[in-house]
Amino acid sequence: MTGPGGADAAGRKALRKALGTLAGATELAITPVGLIADEVPRQRAALRDTAHRPWPLPAGPWLMGQTWYDLLFAHWALAPELIRPLIPRPLDLDERDGRAWLGLTPFRVGGLRGRGMPPLPWLSRFPELNVRTYVHYGGRAGIYFFSLDAARLAAVAAARRGYRLPYFHADMSARRAGQWVRYRSIRIDSSAAQAEFQAGYGPTGPRLPIEHGSVERWLSERYCLYVVDDRGRALRANIHHSPWPLQPAAATIDVNTMAAPLGVTLQGDPLLHYSARQDVLIWPLKPA
Repeated sequence: MTGPGGADAAGRKALRKALGTLAGATELAITPVGLIADEVPRQRAALRDTAHRPWPLPAGPWLMGQTWYDLLFAHWALAPELIRPLIPRPLDLDERDGRAWLGLTPFRVGGLRGRGMPPLPWLSRFPELNVRTYVHYGGRAGIYFFSLDAARLAAVAAARRGYRLPYFHADMSARRAGQWVRYRSIRIDSSAAQAEFQAGYGPTGPRLPIEHGSVERWLSERYCLYVVDDRGRALRANIHHSPWPLQPAAATIDVNTMAAPLGVTLQGDPLLHYSARQDVLIWPLKPA
C-alpha cells in the first residue's frame, strides 16, 4: 500500500520520465534546423566520440548544447597558496608539478539551446569570458569557476539559477579580422566588482597532436564542473565534447583586471592555446 508521500514521489518520477522522453523525441524532430545551422547535429554527434573520456558518459539525458568559437586558453601558473584559500570545501585544488593554474577563456557562444529545442536567434549567440581553476572531488578532476561574464542578461540569469554559477553581465564584443580576434569585455553587473579584459589573439600554427599527459591536455580536457551549495555540498555537472582541437596561439593583452576581484595579480606571459570550435553537451547539476 502506498501512502500520500509515496504517491507524490511516484508521480514526480513518472513526470520526469515523461518529460525526458518528450525531450528526446523533440531532439530528433529538430534535426532539420541543424541542416541550416550545423551546431545541432554536431553537438549531438559528439556522443559518438567517447573513447577519450576519463569516465563513462552519465546515464541520464544531457540538458544543454552549446558550440564555442574562437576560444583562447590563457593560463598562468601560480603558487598554490594563492589559490587554495579561494576554493570552497570539500573541493580540493588540483595541482600540476606543485603549481596551481588560473585560466582566462574568452570565446563566443553559439548554438545555445536546451535539449529538444533549437537555438534561438540572437539569444543563443554572444561573447563569454570565464575565469577558472582546476579542482578534484571524489576521484574526478574538473573545473571551478571564479566568474563567468556574458553579454546576454537572460543567459546570466538562467545560468545563475540553473547551475549556481557566478555569472555576471558584461558589455562585450568579439570581432574577427582574418584569424585574429579582437575581444573586449567590461563588466557592468552591479552585483560584482568591476573587471575588464581587452585583447587580441589568434592561432600561430597547425593543430597540435594529442599527447596524453601533456600540460595542454591536463588543462583543457576537463569533463565536469563543480560548485558548492549553501549546505556545503559539492555539486557536479558533467560535460562532454570531443578532444580539444588545440593550436599554438599568440595574444596581445591590453587590459586584464579579471583576477583582481580575487586578490590575485597575474604577471608574466601566460601559456596560450587557441581552439576554433568545440561542440559541447552539458548535463544537469547533481550532488557529486
